[in-house]
Amino acid sequence: MKRLEGKTAVITGGNSGIGLACACLFAREGAQVIITGRRKAILDHAIETIGHGAIAIEGDVACLEHHDNVAAQVKARFGGLDVYMANAGVITLQPSAQVSPDDYDAQFNINTRGVFFGVQSITPLLRDGASVILTSSLAATKVLQNHAVYAGSKAAIAAFARSWALELRARRIRVNVLSPGPVDTAIIGKLGISDEQRPDFLKMLGDMIPAGRLGEADELARAALYLASADSAFVNGIELLVDGGMSLT
Repeated sequence: MKRLEGKTAVITGGNSGIGLACACLFAREGAQVIITGRRKAILDHAIETIGHGAIAIEGDVACLEHHDNVAAQVKARFGGLDVYMANAGVITLQPSAQVSPDDYDAQFNINTRGVFFGVQSITPLLRDGASVILTSSLAATKVLQNHAVYAGSKAAIAAFARSWALELRARRIRVNVLSPGPVDTAIIGKLGISDEQRPDFLKMLGDMIPAGRLGEADELARAALYLASADSAFVNGIELLVDGGMSLT
């Protein structure tokens, strides 16, 4: 039997990278998948990639009205929700001395505020026994150069998860954190790494990881599936590092 058969799942930022890989796998495992994202054209392409009747809701997780819209659409179409994955995130690498208030707010509004209020809005629709997955980052616990603001925005996620795991225990709703190490996705290009620089950059990162390489989005998706499904029924309030051992170095 498929591991998410009959389940309904929302994945924020499900239009690219890890989120898209999770959406594809969840759909193959039987879930009705709803993804969110900020750009309609990319959402439309993602829906074609996912298939299985996936649905897209356009919007920005930094906007509180977007979360209300997602909750309203889930309630109207499906009545409730079994899996909520707060995955949308942004990253800008800068020395702390160069960070402007706008730079700071851009990351915290999406990576932290967006997670908190997304879960707040969707919680009334979560069915008893539902799974909440919060995507954090290895950077929240390992010091990496020029990551101060991003790391700070992600460090709050584990604290949210621990609090919510206890707050929601009467409804048997599990809340866990998925923390990737470096993953080979399109976000690398957004860090200012050119196509010419990419091989050397990937080798440099790979040399820092005991596994000898970056992760792949599908590997993170399989870890997320574990947290979403009954396979992890007795797992609650944890941070699952999927980093090839990079946290050890």
